[in-house]
Order: sequence, then structure tokens, then C-alpha cells
Amino acid sequence: MSILNNIVNELDIALRTLSDKKTGTDREYPPAPKEKNTEELSKKEKDLSIQMMRINHAGEVAAQALYRGQAFVCKDPKIKEHLIHAGEEETDHLVWCKKRLDELGGNSSILNPLWYAGSFAIGAIFGSMGEKTSLGFVEETEKQVVIHLQKHLDKISEKDKETIEILKTMQADEDLHAGQANESGAEELESPTKKVMEVTAKMMTSTSAYI
Repeated sequence: MSILNNIVNELDIALRTLSDKKTGTDREYPPAPKEKNTEELSKKEKDLSIQMMRINHAGEVAAQALYRGQAFVCKDPKIKEHLIHAGEEETDHLVWCKKRLDELGGNSSILNPLWYAGSFAIGAIFGSMGEKTSLGFVEETEKQVVIHLQKHLDKISEKDKETIEILKTMQADEDLHAGQANESGAEELESPTKKVMEVTAKMMTSTSAYI
């Protein structure tokens, strides 16, 4: 594909992601019928679950952009394929988060276009530093997401079995992706870079919780 076609393709993917039209791998929605919640959540519990899922939905929007940005500049066909495949698997998380938000009666973050644009740029920057650094960025990102999801699991009501099942499935997937990046030759990032990533993620999550 020419550079122009690549740009048009990325714009199309971005628009489908931001409009919740992008489909994943058609994996089954984690909350099975037998796990459906029979206890009513209080308004406080429901509002907290909405807040957590809004944050996670925004995080998955950013994840899509990170993978696309890295793949866009990747020169190694095998690593590029790995990044695109991992991104497609992450689309399942995007779909699940939106579906759960709809079930709870919540809205996604209005700042998602900003998160997508910024994350694509960050992904492209790290991707241009070489394949090992790019994979190291993936590994560190996924590790931080695993920790972030555990914090959410510790916060939400035990009655919200559907959200819990989604977050647990996502957490297992993120841990798997971190391991795959490591096995593919990821280079560990320097501590200052990891800290910047943590601060950036915290800014996004704290903002998405309310907007």
C-alpha cells in the first residue's frame, strides 16, 4: 500500500474505533447467562461501575491507537503482524467495555478522540525506536494495565458479577500479551520512561472517570 492509502486506512480504522463500529474476533461476551446478576446494584455501586468501565473503555480506545501507531512505522513484517494481531484481540475488550457501559446506562468519554490521537502518536514514536523498544513498550503497557485492572476489581461491588467477569478476562488477556511481547524479543524500558508512562496513564484515567 502507498503511504496515502495507509493514511486513509488508518483514518478509517480510527473512525470505526471512535464510533464503536470496529469489530473484534467475535469472542463470547465474558458474562455467561448463569453469571447474570440477580441482586440490584445501589445507585452508588452502579455509578462506580459506570465510572470504572468508562475509564476502561477509554483505555481500550488508547490501546487500539498505540498498536496501530506502532504497526504503522514498523519495518519488520513479523513484528508488524504481531502488533496488528494483538490489536485485533484488544478490540474484543473495546466491544465488551462499550456493551457493559450500555447495560449500566453509562456514556463513554467525550475525550476519546484526544486519547486516540495522542496514543497513536506515542505508539509511532516508540515504534520508530526499533522493534525491541517497541515490543518493550507493549510489554510495559500491558503490565501496567494488569495492575490498573486489579485496582478496579478491588473497588467495584462484589454484586456486579458481569463487570467483574469482564475485567478478569481482560486482565488475563493483557498478561498474555505482555508475555508474548517478551517472548518476541522485547527490550526492558528505562525506569524514567516507565514513570512517564504511569503518569500519562493516570492523567487519562482520572480525566476519563468524569468526562
